[in-house]
Amino acid sequence: MDQPMRMKSNGQISIMLNSQKRTIHKEAPESIVVQKAIPAEHTALKEIETELGALVGMEEMKRTIKEIYAWIYVNKKREESGLKAKKQALHMMFKGNPGTGKTTVARLVGKLFHKMNVLSKGHLIEAERADLVGEYIGHTAQKTRDLVKKALGGILFIDEAYSLGRGGEKDFGKEAIDTLVKHMEDKQHEFILILAGYSDEMEYFLTLNPGLHSRFPLVIDFPDYNIDQLMEIAHIMLKEREYSLSHEAERRLREHLVWIKTIIGENHFSNGRYIRNIIEKSIRAQAMRLLMNNSYDRYELMTLRSNDLIFEED
Repeated sequence: MDQPMRMKSNGQISIMLNSQKRTIHKEAPESIVVQKAIPAEHTALKEIETELGALVGMEEMKRTIKEIYAWIYVNKKREESGLKAKKQALHMMFKGNPGTGKTTVARLVGKLFHKMNVLSKGHLIEAERADLVGEYIGHTAQKTRDLVKKALGGILFIDEAYSLGRGGEKDFGKEAIDTLVKHMEDKQHEFILILAGYSDEMEYFLTLNPGLHSRFPLVIDFPDYNIDQLMEIAHIMLKEREYSLSHEAERRLREHLVWIKTIIGENHFSNGRYIRNIIEKSIRAQAMRLLMNNSYDRYELMTLRSNDLIFEED
């Protein structure tokens, strides 16, 4: 039953709640805004959103992760209501250049699915061609089965997965692909396979086995970072290490990134990895400069100057 509500002349609202009168102040304009809190059962999403929010860019990926969460959550509600709720296959493909955050996101996906009870452990097993392909007939299948066994309850993340198909028909990489396809079907709800690599090469990889394409319902693109995003990544990395760039160093780094992305081209630029390498080399160069100058005041210890910056072609 609706509770009686009366407006007083002094701008207050009196509300009768359970036969007790409560008075609240009325704010202008004449509307009360009620902000709904996210229900407690969505704390897993809130925690992951916080971690995703710390990642630069990748807006499409962040939206997709939320959609996957909603998909799983609503399916559970359908099941509770007696509606059809077929379990989803959650194997994924991450397409993009190196250094665009694919491994980081794979770890967050494992953590989210563990909190949602989709995965019993949520751990991440990283692998590449050498971890799957053996040296003789039958060896590859065994190595691949062993990796899947380690990944049960979590995620098997295979970077540069297209390398499994580069050796032609007689290469043992095809045996690894066939074994993965079988386990994706037989144990599809016991682990999640995430294949990652360059966009064009991953498209070719899907043609190597007729069962591959249909087994990856979730394909997420990881675009290259633009210059502003790369500079933001640099500032985040520096802040974590308690360093900063001088104005001249900031200008030089930005100009270099514009140049190197033009020269190298998008398909060969390593994005965040490139920034991390520059920062690590430059910190070592700064340390040598301070040592030679015998200068250790707090500002100098924290500041990377233009001549400290070491680029990969230097």
